[in-house]
Amino acid sequence: MTKLRVLVVAESFLPQINGVTNSVRRVLEHLSAEGHEAELVAPTGPDTYAGFRVRRARGANLPFYPDFRLGLETRRRLRQVLAQYRPDVVHIASPATLGYQASRAAEELGIPTVAIYQTDLVGFAERYDVPGGARAAAGLTRRIHHHVDRTLAPSTASIAQLEALGVPEVHRWGRGVDLVAFHPRHRDEGLRQRLAPDGRLLVGYVGRLAAEKELDLLAHLARDPRYALVVVGGGPEEQRLRGLLGDRAHFLGLLHGDELSRAYASLDVFVHTGRYETYCQSAQEALASGIPVVAPAAGGPLDVVADGASGLLYRPGDGSALAAAVDRLARDEELRRAMALTALRAVQERSWFAINEQLVTHYRAVIGARAGARAA
Repeated sequence: MTKLRVLVVAESFLPQINGVTNSVRRVLEHLSAEGHEAELVAPTGPDTYAGFRVRRARGANLPFYPDFRLGLETRRRLRQVLAQYRPDVVHIASPATLGYQASRAAEELGIPTVAIYQTDLVGFAERYDVPGGARAAAGLTRRIHHHVDRTLAPSTASIAQLEALGVPEVHRWGRGVDLVAFHPRHRDEGLRQRLAPDGRLLVGYVGRLAAEKELDLLAHLARDPRYALVVVGGGPEEQRLRGLLGDRAHFLGLLHGDELSRAYASLDVFVHTGRYETYCQSAQEALASGIPVVAPAAGGPLDVVADGASGLLYRPGDGSALAAAVDRLARDEELRRAMALTALRAVQERSWFAINEQLVTHYRAVIGARAGARAA
């Protein structure tokens, strides 16, 4: 089958570690392995990735989130990049300011586009209490996705949200998981002994430490003497959370590779607190590690976690409900074991190869549709 030429435009990339960066990395690695050609445009990043050129877009840091650099490239320069590279399709990852300009530039040049809905901009604005932000984010989301050929959303909740905004051509595209990196065999008894020498249950969170993750809910677990609370990740809320949780929580910082694999697999229960997840990749990585998941009954976890089978869902924002769900698992070791087995079975068909082959099928569909429209 004909190899493709893909321009990926991402709002976020290395050295930032988040869901957008990780999925873009996987896409580029897949395109490289399958012999396609690609380039990446992003506000940050190395000169190359997976053998592909990285073009750094101009941008600025957000005043309330200095670790995140916002892409502010002009449409004129993006048109020049598109005209020079001449891609078959433009992949726009988690579009916001940079993605919007890229979608308009591609539209002007007649190049088909696929947008990946991955960040709930409306929820983000609500959580950070930006005046008028939620309405502006809804308008931006609507405008962006009206200028692309196809939008791929990771969950049924995201699809419903976009359809309510009047976004056309929305299709489901989930997220893959590395079934080698995340597996129960990475359980580390030495790490467990270091974190809980008295044999307490290891209850952990992995992800960005940011306001939209609603991590204050962890205080409902930190005060329970049965648990050793583990927090993996970094972000603007870290110092405040350290003050809130004190010595009742182990902050392990940002982990990668084998260290991250061991951290997941060494937990007894994985918890997530944020209700604004479009997918919740960290919950999926915990399932692949054979760990039952406790997460809010909202957004992506509704699809990722089978309530009562691979984990438990609780009322979003309700710390008492979170504590009750973890308590149920803490009291029942057999239930934890049964959920661990169900979790492993649930992720077996979600390899990154399978998921990214679906993505290439979407690429070909929009390329074919655009060619058919031109012929007509």
